Amino acid sequence: MIISGPLARFLQVKHMVPDSFLQSALPSEGTAYRNAFRIAWPSAIESAFIALISAADTMMVGSLGPAAISAVGISSQPRMIMLSLIISLNMGVTAVISRRKGAGDQAGANQCLKQGLLYSICISLIACSLVYVFAMPILRVVGAGPDFLPMAAIYLRIICLGTFFYGLSLTINASQRGIGNTQLALRTNLTANIVNVVFNYLLIGGHFGFPRLGIQGAAIATALGNIIAFLMSVASVISRRNYIHLGFPGRWRPSQSLFSSLYKVSSSGLAEQLCIRFGMLAYTRVVSSLGVVGYASHVIMMSFYSVTYNLCDGFGVGAAALVGQSLGARRRDLAMMYGRVTQRLAFAISAAAAGLLYSVRFPLVRLFSEDIQVIALASKLILILVVVTLVQTVQIIYANALRGAGDTAYVAKQALVGLGIMRPLSSYLLAYPLGLGVIGAWLGILADQLIRSLLLAKRFSGGQWTKIDL
Repeated sequence: MIISGPLARFLQVKHMVPDSFLQSALPSEGTAYRNAFRIAWPSAIESAFIALISAADTMMVGSLGPAAISAVGISSQPRMIMLSLIISLNMGVTAVISRRKGAGDQAGANQCLKQGLLYSICISLIACSLVYVFAMPILRVVGAGPDFLPMAAIYLRIICLGTFFYGLSLTINASQRGIGNTQLALRTNLTANIVNVVFNYLLIGGHFGFPRLGIQGAAIATALGNIIAFLMSVASVISRRNYIHLGFPGRWRPSQSLFSSLYKVSSSGLAEQLCIRFGMLAYTRVVSSLGVVGYASHVIMMSFYSVTYNLCDGFGVGAAALVGQSLGARRRDLAMMYGRVTQRLAFAISAAAAGLLYSVRFPLVRLFSEDIQVIALASKLILILVVVTLVQTVQIIYANALRGAGDTAYVAKQALVGLGIMRPLSSYLLAYPLGLGVIGAWLGILADQLIRSLLLAKRFSGGQWTKIDL
């Protein structure tokens, strides 16, 4: 079938790259979309599955009441604070290794793996120790109310133990993604999350002779899953048959030149993470002050949001790897093409997910809570989420593409504008002065996604990011 009109301009690769960027013939639509899908689908499935497991975790905790749901939800912010340094480091690891892979520099890729792991160990140990010791004051800062603060502190301290190992697993997986091995993270996280669900069932309610531990059981299950992910990730870099492995000749001693390359990407990535964490902290405080019913409805909605966001972000991981490898091979036209091809794929998948979510919204919400007020409120919020799911495909894919190119400084700036300022400010104004409550807070998410999508689309189209050297 011949595609024509606006749809052709949206889907055909010849319309994705300006003539001034062309360096050689572009692959056909079939080849381009197959290559992008081959790299992206494992990360997309992995990310969506992680979110689904997290949603299942929330469902199981939901049997303990709205306060327990709120305790688990509020603990996600300190956990992400712990991981923010690791995530920013991993942006640099993926970008540098993908460039080395594209240039055929296996020794450089393996040196980056080792150096990245050293930094990851130090960062994870310090961050997890601090959050464990100061769990109570940290939870108060992020907005935990007195009715669920003690429960949240118990949960947070236990998951700190598993988060240390999870941070190291993320760094190894980031290294593998840089060479295009996105299937490793799928296998490790799939296995780890199955372990999480099984032990949730055994420990939250106390089945098959296991003790009934409630929210403590949920935390222990999460920690066990994180440790399993770490062990599987380590196993992937032991075999000398793999492109990157710990036995590759070369010292572990940090290299100044490699540190500079990592710092170039990761420092801006850290600035982005700080903007995100500041924005999410401010946003969480806005929502957590809306009462237990409002916040419980929000936490349930965030479970759905995480599935759609992570599904799209999985394609973003593929975009980062393809962009980095294309630039390493000195093909900036392919880098731009693969960024846009991946965005088209993400949009199609997200549209299908949004339609499914809307059609079964009522039974889905009832899986999380039997509270009538929570069900009614969360069902309304799904209508906003459907729109957010479509808009965010532009923001997520282009942000990841720019990260893969090393343009993390710009991504950090738009995170400050959108998530750091727009989301908490608009959410507060809509939720309180205008009296829209948690619905207003979710309209704030939509405003954030819109502004960041516009900024990132303009930056990506300009093409300056293709000239960054790592």
